Amino acid sequence: MSPEGSKTVTGRPPLASVAPPGGERPLAGIRVIDLTVAVAGPVATQLLAGLGADVIRVETPWGRPRVPTMVAPQLDSAADEAWNRYPLFNELHLGKRSVALNLVEPMGRSTLLDLVRVSDVLVENFSPRVMGNFDLEWEQLQAHNPGLLFVSMPAFGKHGPHRDRVSYGPGIDAMSGLSWLTGYHDGAPLKPGNFYCDQNAGLHAAFAVVSALRERERTGRGQTVELAMLEGELQLVGDALVDYQLNGHEPTRLGNGHSSMAPHDVFPARGGDAWIAISCRDDADWAALLAVMAQDDDARSASIDGDRRYATALRRWKHRAELRESLGAWTSTQNPEALAARLQQRGVPASNVHGARDLLRDPQFLARAVAPAVEHPQVGPTPAPRPAFRLSGTPSPPPGAAPLFAADNDYVFRSLLGYDQERIDTLLEAGVTSYELLERPR
Repeated sequence: MSPEGSKTVTGRPPLASVAPPGGERPLAGIRVIDLTVAVAGPVATQLLAGLGADVIRVETPWGRPRVPTMVAPQLDSAADEAWNRYPLFNELHLGKRSVALNLVEPMGRSTLLDLVRVSDVLVENFSPRVMGNFDLEWEQLQAHNPGLLFVSMPAFGKHGPHRDRVSYGPGIDAMSGLSWLTGYHDGAPLKPGNFYCDQNAGLHAAFAVVSALRERERTGRGQTVELAMLEGELQLVGDALVDYQLNGHEPTRLGNGHSSMAPHDVFPARGGDAWIAISCRDDADWAALLAVMAQDDDARSASIDGDRRYATALRRWKHRAELRESLGAWTSTQNPEALAARLQQRGVPASNVHGARDLLRDPQFLARAVAPAVEHPQVGPTPAPRPAFRLSGTPSPPPGAAPLFAADNDYVFRSLLGYDQERIDTLLEAGVTSYELLERPR
């Protein structure tokens, strides 16, 4: 049903979403309209929410998967709404609000423009044609709010021959050259792990928003902010580009190796799928490594030390494959955490390789509360990664759990836009909004 006191149309009164955090965060008082999809855009707006912005996520009335591929456990007392327990969504939308709005309908567009009038930033990461299809390009938005910052995150930018190409992270990884550099020397290019491109683009976009807000303080004027995801990732391969431009040298894939250091790799350790990363920057590191080895196996240490293939840094690098085999025979007998600690005590860069379970138990991770729990109304306490940076005078915990679907309809329509019940009922009857997740139109 619609909110209490009005006729039944569709859905149910939404549960209240988490209230905005207290304290003076840097972006307190800034309102952000979030039209983003996938990962890169949500990462950007979540960082802004963590800095105190009031982020309003605009979702279509059918915008979440009704049956997600993964679902967090449900609280006994909570409604059985799988779309509100989708871990990926809840990870990417901490501390935001949710309003359901169908922008294809003219009333949906006009409602968004009303929201633009009372907001500071709009962020979208569609392909360049989409906002034009909605008739929501810069000229239309600026006419309703000259101080607005209009942030776009297209895959390849708003002009150029690939302007209208659509891509997710793997395509950007490939076109930027990052996939070419990722992989083993005798193998094919590989996609970097996880959502590397998206996280990188999100960080760049959030930084650009903060910069544009500072500029608006000086001038009072809004502007467009364009972050082409491809150009964000090009920042990571600059040395390869410069090397080719200056020397005509096409970089080769090195796997876990380094262009000059050896050993520089991940080695097997004792305990099944256990590993340790070790790097030797110079002869001092190499001597320290051999000294640690000698504590366990003096004969093996002496044999490696006396091998002319490993006598200098250059020779170790040229024979890095043989060196990896020699060291791996020793590291495979060692506890990775204990060996890493011993090497670190000698000044050798080393670390046992964490899986997710190891990371969540690591004392350094726990001491810094990198992922404190937030209370989700349908899941309960849920780990919520905080931003990587800390500001000494600013609250740093996550601003709250991800919103339930359409939980902030009334806040947006009534409190921000001043709509009366008759106007809200009209939006409901026209399918412009909903208080429950609808089936996707066919």
